[in-house]
Amino acid sequence: MSEPADLPLVDSDSHVTEPADLWTSRVSRKWGDDVPHLEWDQATGQRKWQVGRYRLFGEAIYAMAGWPDFPPSHPKSLDEADRGAWDATARLQRLDEYGIYAQVLYPNLVAFSTHAFTALDPNLAIDCVRAYNDFIAEFAAADPARLIPIMMLPFWDGDASAAELERATALGHRGVLLAADPTRAGLPPLWDDYWAPVLAMAEERALPINFHIGFNQDPEELAAKAGADGPHHTRINSVGMLSNARAVSDMICTGVCARFPDLKIVSVESGAGWLPYLLESLDWHWKSYGGFRDRPDMELPSFYLRRQIYGTFWFEEEAFRRCAEVLPDNLMFETDFPHPTSLSPGPASPADRPREMAERATAGLPDALVRKVFYETAASLYRIPIPVGAA
Repeated sequence: MSEPADLPLVDSDSHVTEPADLWTSRVSRKWGDDVPHLEWDQATGQRKWQVGRYRLFGEAIYAMAGWPDFPPSHPKSLDEADRGAWDATARLQRLDEYGIYAQVLYPNLVAFSTHAFTALDPNLAIDCVRAYNDFIAEFAAADPARLIPIMMLPFWDGDASAAELERATALGHRGVLLAADPTRAGLPPLWDDYWAPVLAMAEERALPINFHIGFNQDPEELAAKAGADGPHHTRINSVGMLSNARAVSDMICTGVCARFPDLKIVSVESGAGWLPYLLESLDWHWKSYGGFRDRPDMELPSFYLRRQIYGTFWFEEEAFRRCAEVLPDNLMFETDFPHPTSLSPGPASPADRPREMAERATAGLPDALVRKVFYETAASLYRIPIPVGAA
């Protein structure tokens, strides 16, 4: 019988804070000041990201690991932040300290502020996406077995997205980040034929589609969050995490999962406790509204959810345990390093090492289930090699 302390642990959601020269060192100077760069903001006493005409947030606002105070307090510069937030060597050291074997890597700026990038010249916007994918591939090259890059796509351009998916796959990316609701950007819904080439390519290459909370946020929502106090952040974040239920429902009920049976879909940084409710709700309403009559070629929604949908958790314990009873093959652990609500040591952290939360949540559960949650499910999805003997 394996003890959780002996098992490798995969963190299925973390972030890399973009360094100051990510774009200026990789994008042609012909674009001038439209290239994303940092500019001094006198009002707040820190450098902030400037993307075209948009002045965004401070350079280290998402690098909160180890920060001793609650938001809105945050490091004013990367020099004040945990180096592991943006430096690959330091990140690997942090994984060793936290008891984590491997980590899946997501962006911040290019994901949460896509409105600023889509407002750029279309060719510059595509160059920026390519530059990010190059950067995160270089970051992961410090240890490709442990650092797992997820590609950004220029999703507003179907042809460019297909081309970038092909290129980024060759760089070593092992998943695709997509907007859960592309209609907010004026694009067709996910079940439209517009997305079929990208979904087919992802399925063929065994690349999971990842819907990350906060991706492609409305700029007004971003502004509201920036000025919110603790109680309002609680409301916005807790309810916002449930928004991925729509994306999951869209992929199942519109036939996307049936059309692409080998495509895997991950709801990221959204918690997982709501998945059992959604499973039962979709089946009930499918039966009640004649789903079998209208789509006799399809199974019950729960069939596709169990076969193709995955969720991540980090702070949940009771909700996780209930979810694990219903969906033992569909759950992965995450830390959300180094964000304000992550398990990284900070003023609200319940443990010194994020691994302790995984051990607490899975205490007393069957060995086979614990192995799935700790590493087997994530290793299978993202093709992570687990060292012989580590399992």
